[in-house]
Amino acid sequence: MDQKLISILDQFKNKKVLVIGDLMLDKYIWGEVSRVSPEAPVQVVKVSKESYAPGGAANVANNVAALNGKTYMIGLVGNDEANETLISELKKKQINTEGIIEDNNRPTIQKIRVIGKGQQLLRFDYEKKDYLDEGKEKKILDFVIKRIQNIDAIIISDYAKGVITKNLAEKLIKLANEKKKIIIIDPKPEHKKFYKNATLITPNNKEACEMLNVEEKNDDSINKVGKRLLEELNAHIVITKGEKGIAIFEKNSEITNIPTKAKEVYDIIGAGDTVVATLALALASNATLKEAAILANYAAGITVGKVGTSTVTTEEIKKAMQDE
Repeated sequence: MDQKLISILDQFKNKKVLVIGDLMLDKYIWGEVSRVSPEAPVQVVKVSKESYAPGGAANVANNVAALNGKTYMIGLVGNDEANETLISELKKKQINTEGIIEDNNRPTIQKIRVIGKGQQLLRFDYEKKDYLDEGKEKKILDFVIKRIQNIDAIIISDYAKGVITKNLAEKLIKLANEKKKIIIIDPKPEHKKFYKNATLITPNNKEACEMLNVEEKNDDSINKVGKRLLEELNAHIVITKGEKGIAIFEKNSEITNIPTKAKEVYDIIGAGDTVVATLALALASNATLKEAAILANYAAGITVGKVGTSTVTTEEIKKAMQDE
Protein backbone atom coordinates (compact mmCIF):
# COMPACT_ATOMS: atom_id res chain seq x y z
CA MET A 1 0.00 0.00 0.00
CA ASP A 2 1.06 3.60 -0.64
CA GLN A 3 2.01 4.91 2.82
CA LYS A 4 1.58 8.53 1.73
CA LEU A 5 -2.07 7.84 0.79
CA ILE A 6 -2.62 6.00 4.10
CA SER A 7 -1.17 8.99 5.94
CA ILE A 8 -3.57 11.33 4.10
CA LEU A 9 -6.57 9.10 4.98
CA ASP A 10 -5.54 9.17 8.65
CA GLN A 11 -5.60 12.98 8.56
CA PHE A 12 -9.29 13.03 7.53
CA LYS A 13 -10.26 12.69 11.18
CA ASN A 14 -11.93 15.85 12.49
CA LYS A 15 -11.27 17.93 9.37
CA LYS A 16 -14.14 20.44 9.24
CA VAL A 17 -16.14 20.65 6.02
CA LEU A 18 -19.06 22.98 5.40
CA VAL A 19 -21.55 21.56 2.85
CA ILE A 20 -24.02 23.93 1.17
CA GLY A 21 -26.65 22.82 -1.32
CA ASP A 22 -29.93 21.15 -2.15
CA LEU A 23 -30.94 18.84 0.71
CA MET A 24 -32.98 15.75 -0.06
CA LEU A 25 -34.43 12.79 1.77
CA ASP A 26 -34.04 9.46 -0.03
CA LYS A 27 -36.72 6.92 0.87
CA TYR A 28 -36.46 3.30 -0.22
CA ILE A 29 -39.39 0.90 -0.42
CA TRP A 30 -37.97 -2.63 -0.60
CA GLY A 31 -39.98 -5.64 -1.68
CA GLU A 32 -40.44 -8.83 -3.65
CA VAL A 33 -41.79 -8.93 -7.19
CA SER A 34 -43.47 -12.19 -8.13
CA ARG A 35 -46.55 -11.31 -10.19
CA VAL A 36 -48.24 -8.82 -12.50
CA SER A 37 -51.33 -6.91 -11.35
CA PRO A 38 -54.70 -8.10 -12.76
CA GLU A 39 -55.77 -4.42 -12.85
CA ALA A 40 -53.03 -3.27 -15.26
CA PRO A 41 -49.83 -4.67 -16.85
CA VAL A 42 -47.61 -3.56 -13.95
CA GLN A 43 -45.49 -5.44 -11.44
CA VAL A 44 -46.85 -5.92 -7.94
CA VAL A 45 -44.30 -5.21 -5.20
CA LYS A 46 -44.91 -6.97 -1.91
CA VAL A 47 -43.31 -4.49 0.51
CA SER A 48 -40.94 -5.98 3.06
CA LYS A 49 -39.38 -2.81 4.54
CA GLU A 50 -38.84 0.92 4.17
CA SER A 51 -35.61 2.82 4.84
CA TYR A 52 -34.33 6.39 4.69
CA ALA A 53 -31.01 8.03 3.85
CA PRO A 54 -29.81 11.62 3.47
CA GLY A 55 -29.79 12.50 -0.25
CA GLY A 56 -28.48 15.24 -2.52
CA ALA A 57 -26.23 17.66 -0.65
CA ALA A 58 -27.14 15.82 2.57
CA ASN A 59 -25.51 12.70 1.12
CA VAL A 60 -22.31 14.69 0.54
CA ALA A 61 -22.37 15.66 4.24
CA ASN A 62 -23.10 12.03 5.14
CA ASN A 63 -20.07 10.89 3.12
CA VAL A 64 -17.81 13.44 4.84
CA ALA A 65 -19.04 12.18 8.23
CA ALA A 66 -18.51 8.51 7.24
CA LEU A 67 -14.91 9.38 6.31
CA ASN A 68 -14.36 10.78 9.85
CA GLY A 69 -14.74 14.44 8.91
CA LYS A 70 -16.79 16.92 10.95
CA THR A 71 -19.64 18.27 8.85
CA TYR A 72 -21.72 21.44 8.92
CA MET A 73 -24.84 21.18 6.74
CA ILE A 74 -26.50 24.23 5.15
CA GLY A 75 -29.65 24.15 3.04
CA LEU A 76 -33.45 24.37 3.02
CA VAL A 77 -36.18 22.01 4.20
CA GLY A 78 -39.96 22.29 4.32
CA ASN A 79 -42.23 22.33 7.35
CA ASP A 80 -43.19 18.67 7.02
CA GLU A 81 -42.62 15.12 8.22
CA ALA A 82 -39.81 14.54 5.68
CA ASN A 83 -37.90 17.43 7.31
CA GLU A 84 -38.09 15.72 10.71
CA THR A 85 -36.92 12.40 9.25
CA LEU A 86 -34.02 14.04 7.38
CA ILE A 87 -32.82 16.05 10.40
CA SER A 88 -33.04 12.90 12.53
CA GLU A 89 -30.94 10.93 9.99
CA LEU A 90 -28.31 13.70 9.87
CA LYS A 91 -28.08 13.92 13.66
CA LYS A 92 -27.54 10.15 13.85
CA LYS A 93 -24.38 10.77 11.80
CA GLN A 94 -23.22 13.58 14.14
CA ILE A 95 -23.75 16.16 11.37
CA ASN A 96 -24.25 19.75 12.56
CA THR A 97 -27.70 20.92 11.36
CA GLU A 98 -27.69 24.49 12.76
CA GLY A 99 -27.36 25.92 9.23
CA ILE A 100 -30.51 24.23 7.92
CA ILE A 101 -33.35 26.73 7.30
CA GLU A 102 -37.04 25.83 7.31
CA ASP A 103 -39.07 27.25 4.42
CA ASN A 104 -42.87 27.12 4.71
CA ASN A 105 -43.26 27.72 0.97
CA ARG A 106 -41.62 24.53 -0.25
CA PRO A 107 -41.61 20.84 0.66
CA THR A 108 -38.52 19.01 1.83
CA ILE A 109 -37.19 17.51 -1.42
CA GLN A 110 -37.88 13.80 -1.32
CA LYS A 111 -37.03 10.99 -3.73
CA ILE A 112 -38.88 7.74 -3.16
CA ARG A 113 -37.43 4.69 -4.90
CA VAL A 114 -39.16 1.31 -5.18
CA ILE A 115 -36.64 -1.55 -5.19
CA GLY A 116 -37.46 -5.14 -6.16
CA LYS A 117 -34.88 -7.93 -6.50
CA GLY A 118 -32.09 -5.41 -6.07
CA GLN A 119 -33.32 -3.32 -9.03
CA GLN A 120 -34.90 0.13 -8.98
CA LEU A 121 -38.41 -0.20 -10.43
CA LEU A 122 -39.85 3.28 -9.98
CA ARG A 123 -39.07 6.71 -8.49
CA PHE A 124 -41.33 9.45 -7.14
CA ASP A 125 -39.99 13.03 -6.68
CA TYR A 126 -41.42 15.69 -4.38
CA GLU A 127 -39.84 19.08 -5.02
CA LYS A 128 -40.24 22.77 -5.73
CA LYS A 129 -37.33 24.39 -7.57
CA ASP A 130 -37.80 28.14 -6.96
CA TYR A 131 -34.61 30.02 -6.07
CA LEU A 132 -34.36 31.02 -2.43
CA ASP A 133 -35.15 34.64 -1.56
CA GLU A 134 -32.66 37.34 -0.51
CA GLY A 135 -33.46 36.90 3.19
CA LYS A 136 -32.58 33.20 3.20
CA GLU A 137 -29.55 33.87 1.00
CA LYS A 138 -28.30 36.36 3.62
CA LYS A 139 -28.93 33.87 6.45
CA ILE A 140 -26.77 31.28 4.67
CA LEU A 141 -24.00 33.78 4.00
CA ASP A 142 -24.04 35.02 7.61
CA PHE A 143 -23.77 31.42 8.87
CA VAL A 144 -20.74 30.80 6.64
CA ILE A 145 -19.06 34.10 7.61
CA LYS A 146 -19.35 33.20 11.31
CA ARG A 147 -17.75 29.79 10.86
CA ILE A 148 -15.31 30.11 7.98
CA GLN A 149 -12.24 30.74 10.15
CA ASN A 150 -12.71 27.36 11.82
CA ILE A 151 -13.38 25.19 8.77
CA ASP A 152 -10.99 23.47 6.36
CA ALA A 153 -13.08 23.26 3.18
CA ILE A 154 -16.40 24.26 1.64
CA ILE A 155 -18.40 22.06 -0.73
CA ILE A 156 -21.18 23.54 -2.88
CA SER A 157 -23.42 20.61 -3.86
CA ASP A 158 -25.63 22.03 -6.60
CA TYR A 159 -28.60 19.99 -7.82
CA ALA A 160 -30.29 23.07 -9.38
CA LYS A 161 -33.22 22.84 -6.96
CA GLY A 162 -33.07 26.48 -5.85
CA VAL A 163 -30.56 26.83 -3.01
CA ILE A 164 -27.53 27.79 -5.13
CA THR A 165 -28.11 31.19 -6.73
CA LYS A 166 -25.58 33.10 -8.83
CA ASN A 167 -25.20 35.74 -6.12
CA LEU A 168 -24.74 33.20 -3.32
CA ALA A 169 -22.21 31.09 -5.29
CA GLU A 170 -20.13 34.12 -6.28
CA LYS A 171 -20.09 35.51 -2.73
CA LEU A 172 -19.13 32.13 -1.25
CA ILE A 173 -16.28 31.69 -3.75
CA LYS A 174 -15.03 35.25 -3.13
CA LEU A 175 -15.18 34.71 0.65
CA ALA A 176 -13.38 31.34 0.44
CA ASN A 177 -10.62 32.82 -1.73
CA GLU A 178 -10.17 35.80 0.62
CA LYS A 179 -9.89 33.45 3.62
CA LYS A 180 -7.68 31.00 1.65
CA LYS A 181 -10.13 28.13 2.09
CA ILE A 182 -10.66 25.25 -0.34
CA ILE A 183 -14.01 25.53 -2.17
CA ILE A 184 -15.18 22.62 -4.33
CA ILE A 185 -18.22 22.62 -6.60
CA ASP A 186 -20.27 19.57 -7.55
CA PRO A 187 -21.94 21.37 -10.48
CA LYS A 188 -25.08 21.52 -12.58
CA PRO A 189 -24.38 22.50 -16.21
CA GLU A 190 -27.00 25.29 -16.34
CA HIS A 191 -25.19 27.07 -13.51
CA LYS A 192 -21.74 26.99 -15.12
CA LYS A 193 -21.30 30.77 -14.90
CA PHE A 194 -21.84 30.65 -11.12
CA TYR A 195 -18.61 28.74 -10.47
CA LYS A 196 -15.75 30.89 -11.80
CA ASN A 197 -12.63 31.06 -9.56
CA ALA A 198 -13.53 28.07 -7.34
CA THR A 199 -10.68 25.82 -6.21
CA LEU A 200 -12.06 22.74 -7.97
CA ILE A 201 -15.11 21.76 -10.05
CA THR A 202 -16.12 18.09 -10.36
CA PRO A 203 -18.54 17.38 -13.25
CA ASN A 204 -19.12 13.92 -14.66
CA ASN A 205 -18.58 13.25 -18.39
CA LYS A 206 -22.10 14.21 -19.40
CA GLU A 207 -22.21 17.36 -17.24
CA ALA A 208 -18.82 18.55 -18.53
CA CYS A 209 -20.00 18.28 -22.14
CA GLU A 210 -23.32 19.98 -21.36
CA MET A 211 -21.46 22.86 -19.70
CA LEU A 212 -19.93 23.63 -23.11
CA ASN A 213 -22.83 22.43 -25.30
CA VAL A 214 -20.69 19.81 -27.05
CA GLU A 215 -21.32 16.14 -27.84
CA GLU A 216 -19.69 13.46 -25.72
CA LYS A 217 -17.65 11.37 -28.18
CA ASN A 218 -14.35 9.97 -26.87
CA ASP A 219 -11.45 10.62 -24.52
CA ASP A 220 -9.95 13.16 -26.89
CA SER A 221 -13.14 15.26 -26.90
CA ILE A 222 -13.37 15.01 -23.09
CA ASN A 223 -9.77 16.20 -22.82
CA LYS A 224 -10.62 19.26 -24.92
CA VAL A 225 -13.70 19.91 -22.77
CA GLY A 226 -11.66 19.68 -19.54
CA LYS A 227 -9.04 22.11 -20.85
CA ARG A 228 -11.67 24.61 -21.95
CA LEU A 229 -13.50 24.46 -18.61
CA LEU A 230 -10.21 24.98 -16.77
CA GLU A 231 -9.50 28.11 -18.81
CA GLU A 232 -13.03 29.53 -18.82
CA LEU A 233 -13.74 28.99 -15.13
CA ASN A 234 -10.20 29.54 -13.78
CA ALA A 235 -10.50 26.44 -11.59
CA HIS A 236 -8.98 22.96 -11.47
CA ILE A 237 -11.32 20.41 -13.08
CA VAL A 238 -11.83 16.74 -12.17
CA ILE A 239 -14.09 14.87 -14.60
CA THR A 240 -15.51 11.54 -13.41
CA LYS A 241 -15.86 9.16 -16.38
CA GLY A 242 -17.71 6.16 -14.93
CA GLU A 243 -16.06 2.90 -15.99
CA LYS A 244 -13.19 4.92 -17.52
CA GLY A 245 -12.12 6.41 -14.17
CA ILE A 246 -11.20 10.05 -13.49
CA ALA A 247 -9.45 12.77 -15.54
CA ILE A 248 -7.62 15.63 -13.79
CA PHE A 249 -7.08 19.03 -15.41
CA GLU A 250 -4.72 21.25 -13.41
CA LYS A 251 -3.38 24.68 -14.20
CA ASN A 252 0.10 24.53 -15.76
CA SER A 253 0.11 20.73 -15.78
CA GLU A 254 -0.45 17.73 -18.06
CA ILE A 255 -3.79 15.90 -18.06
CA THR A 256 -3.77 12.95 -15.62
CA ASN A 257 -6.06 9.94 -16.19
CA ILE A 258 -6.73 7.51 -13.34
CA PRO A 259 -8.40 4.17 -14.27
CA THR A 260 -11.51 3.08 -12.35
CA LYS A 261 -11.23 0.90 -9.24
CA ALA A 262 -14.78 -0.48 -9.43
CA LYS A 263 -14.94 -4.29 -9.49
CA GLU A 264 -18.72 -4.62 -9.86
CA VAL A 265 -21.27 -1.86 -10.46
CA TYR A 266 -24.62 -2.36 -8.73
CA ASP A 267 -25.82 1.23 -8.33
CA ILE A 268 -24.37 4.62 -9.31
CA ILE A 269 -26.62 6.62 -6.93
CA GLY A 270 -24.48 9.03 -4.91
CA ALA A 271 -21.12 8.11 -6.48
CA GLY A 272 -20.45 11.77 -7.31
CA ASP A 273 -21.24 12.74 -3.70
CA THR A 274 -18.64 10.24 -2.48
CA VAL A 275 -16.05 11.62 -4.90
CA VAL A 276 -16.52 15.27 -3.89
CA ALA A 277 -16.48 14.42 -0.15
CA THR A 278 -13.24 12.44 -0.51
CA LEU A 279 -11.60 15.16 -2.61
CA ALA A 280 -12.48 17.84 -0.05
CA LEU A 281 -11.09 15.88 2.90
CA ALA A 282 -7.94 14.85 1.02
CA LEU A 283 -7.17 18.41 -0.15
CA ALA A 284 -7.84 19.66 3.40
CA SER A 285 -5.27 17.05 4.53
CA ASN A 286 -2.61 18.61 2.23
CA ALA A 287 -2.87 16.00 -0.53
CA THR A 288 -1.97 16.98 -4.08
CA LEU A 289 -4.92 17.00 -6.48
CA LYS A 290 -3.64 13.75 -8.04
CA GLU A 291 -3.38 12.05 -4.61
CA ALA A 292 -6.87 13.31 -3.71
CA ALA A 293 -8.28 11.99 -7.01
CA ILE A 294 -6.68 8.56 -6.50
CA LEU A 295 -8.37 8.26 -3.09
CA ALA A 296 -11.69 9.54 -4.53
CA ASN A 297 -11.43 6.94 -7.28
CA TYR A 298 -11.04 4.12 -4.73
CA ALA A 299 -14.00 5.52 -2.76
CA ALA A 300 -16.22 5.73 -5.86
CA GLY A 301 -15.30 2.16 -6.80
CA ILE A 302 -16.58 0.98 -3.42
CA THR A 303 -19.79 3.07 -3.53
CA VAL A 304 -21.00 1.74 -6.89
CA GLY A 305 -20.67 -1.78 -5.51
CA LYS A 306 -23.46 -1.03 -3.00
CA VAL A 307 -27.21 -0.73 -3.61
CA GLY A 308 -28.91 2.61 -2.86
CA THR A 309 -27.57 5.83 -1.40
CA SER A 310 -24.44 4.74 0.43
CA THR A 311 -21.22 5.94 2.03
CA VAL A 312 -17.63 4.72 2.30
CA THR A 313 -15.25 4.62 5.27
CA THR A 314 -11.50 5.20 5.39
CA GLU A 315 -11.09 1.57 6.49
CA GLU A 316 -12.90 0.37 3.34
CA ILE A 317 -10.58 2.51 1.21
CA LYS A 318 -7.52 1.11 2.98
CA LYS A 319 -8.80 -2.45 2.45
CA ALA A 320 -9.42 -1.78 -1.28
CA MET A 321 -5.86 -0.49 -1.60
CA GLN A 322 -4.50 -3.50 0.27
CA ASP A 323 -6.49 -5.98 -1.83
CA GLU A 324 -5.12 -4.43 -4.99
